[in-house]
Amino acid sequence: MSNRRVMLTMTGLHRALLRLSRGRLGGRLGSMPVIELTTRGRRSGEPRTAILTVPHREAGPGGERLIVIASRGGDDLQPAWYLNLVAEPTVQVARVGEHPRPYRARTAEAAERARLWPLAVRAYSGYAAYQRKTEREIPVVILEPTTETEAD
Repeated sequence: MSNRRVMLTMTGLHRALLRLSRGRLGGRLGSMPVIELTTRGRRSGEPRTAILTVPHREAGPGGERLIVIASRGGDDLQPAWYLNLVAEPTVQVARVGEHPRPYRARTAEAAERARLWPLAVRAYSGYAAYQRKTEREIPVVILEPTTETEAD
């Protein structure tokens, strides 16, 4: 089975667990909270939702910034959700048990990535193994909350 099929299967199972348990199960993986990130499909224009872990959170000027990793399990291809947010950085983030809120996504610049990557690896050591598995530099994505008017 390809890495893509494994990831889609795992995401589908995780999403079902979250919904069936009304968020009581699957809301965390280890120490990392789980979010649903909704992007706009870069080709279809349709909403696309991915379930992601948040290995690091920090205070930002507009509220808590969430850090996510576009690892795709160390695959050589970028995750579709990442390509979507690069094309359209206005996204929605839903934490377990909460309604989606608008965020603006951006790829961490080199200095930010140098600071954030070790924090992500500390939360989940698998990220380091994923990076060793691929030639691409795995992007670190910063999700910053916005107001409703900014997201429109």
